[in-house]
Amino acid sequence: MLAASLAGDIARIGFGLALLAAGVAKIGQGRAWTVQAAANQVPAFVARAVPWLELTTGAAVVSGVGSPWPSVAGVALTAAFTVWIIVQLAADRHPPCACFGAWSAAPLSWRHGVRNAALIALGLVAVVA
Repeated sequence: MLAASLAGDIARIGFGLALLAAGVAKIGQGRAWTVQAAANQVPAFVARAVPWLELTTGAAVVSGVGSPWPSVAGVALTAAFTVWIIVQLAADRHPPCACFGAWSAAPLSWRHGVRNAALIALGLVAVVA
């Protein structure tokens, strides 16, 4: 039981840190994030909200406050991003990722979808453990 609890804590903290890093990176980009999001057909109100949603969700996940619900929200958020990635790739569009702000300016590829699937798996471990 201790091993499962430890695995859950590691998954929760790792997943939460990924969300925090994404939010911090987007905010750190300043206006460039909203410009890049607009170029990817993301509505402005969504682009402005995403970094703060990632930050607050990530902080709640890392801290364990309200567990498992922040992890559930983080999984849903990451799943929504993954759907967006799949839609872009299915339409043969490869805009800059921007998932982690300036740290991820590479064109979208299936690698991004695989990375998100791994994050979702980590989040699910956090939810069930």
